[in-house]
Amino acid sequence: MTKETYLHDKHIQLKAKMVDFAGWSMPVQYTSIIEEHKTVRENVGLFDVSHMGEVFVSGKDSVEFLNKIVPQNISKLNYEKAVYCQLPNTKGGLIDDLIIYKLGINNYLIICNASRIDEDLNWMVRNKRGFDVKIDNQSHNYSLLAVQGPKAVLLMQKMGLNTNQESFTIKAAKIAGIKVLISRTGYTGEDGFEILVENEYSEFLWDKILEEGEEFGIKPIGLGARDTLRLEAALHLYGNDLDENTTPVEAGLSWSIPKDKKDDYNGKDVIMNQLQNGVEKRLVGLKMLDKSIARHGYDVYFNGEKIGIITSGAPSPTLGENIALAYVKNIENICTGTIVQVMIREKLHNAEVVKRPFVAKRNRIKL
Repeated sequence: MTKETYLHDKHIQLKAKMVDFAGWSMPVQYTSIIEEHKTVRENVGLFDVSHMGEVFVSGKDSVEFLNKIVPQNISKLNYEKAVYCQLPNTKGGLIDDLIIYKLGINNYLIICNASRIDEDLNWMVRNKRGFDVKIDNQSHNYSLLAVQGPKAVLLMQKMGLNTNQESFTIKAAKIAGIKVLISRTGYTGEDGFEILVENEYSEFLWDKILEEGEEFGIKPIGLGARDTLRLEAALHLYGNDLDENTTPVEAGLSWSIPKDKKDDYNGKDVIMNQLQNGVEKRLVGLKMLDKSIARHGYDVYFNGEKIGIITSGAPSPTLGENIALAYVKNIENICTGTIVQVMIREKLHNAEVVKRPFVAKRNRIKL
């Protein structure tokens, strides 16, 4: 049975086109993907991302436990700070990618992908032996709203939020009189906030944000624009760009792996070996040189040889070009500026290897 978020009826009232995504009935668009995309790039958009998972980890061994299951050094994570990391298996492949927030001493919040909640929980429980920790899945009790775009900060200020908050931080706050946890994070490459609210208050808060945001040109935004926004920012989508056979090094996430972490963790030997000796495949950005669109699963060729596969691809509303992410063989000739080919409907189409992100990110907020 397809699951529905607490805000499902709101999407129906707004005449959203609904689709099945990771077992959830979700809005793919309300008006048009391009219009919604540009709203987030230019003004501010509101997303329902309540399908994401919220797992709380607490107990006296919570730091040691988290250090066992993720490459990031959780010992260094300060109060009210967040860190992006991965959940590797014993071979270094990715069960999921996560954001971990420190809410207090031995008290952490993990946000995981909707399609991976059960797998993540199973893996966490399997790894908790010998640790004094409590793993509490509260995904069914919370809604998650994302307010994204250059005018997100103005909207939040109008609603009484103290926006003196850096990127990748989380704070307890009140918005419209409702207690929430609010983080300065997102999945669009723009500045913005993600608001964790108890289900019973989510409909009121959704309506209030849309009402207060009218003067800033706010619109509800569906999964279609969420995907083109994250692709322009070269942000990974689990199941497309990440999976259990791909390591964080292959995925271009080496920046998120401490080289000096002494704690052992699942897959550490494989990941450290790849950092030192290199990988056989790597993720690259592609720009199509004609009007064709490279879609997930299409093959990539170089000099007549198949060298990789497209993981994500779509038109870029910001650039007016078609862009893609692809895993290719890690060979010397494949670098920025190299021309490769993508097989589309039994015909090869030229594409150029380009730097990522495709569109500059504007979400690095320092105070």
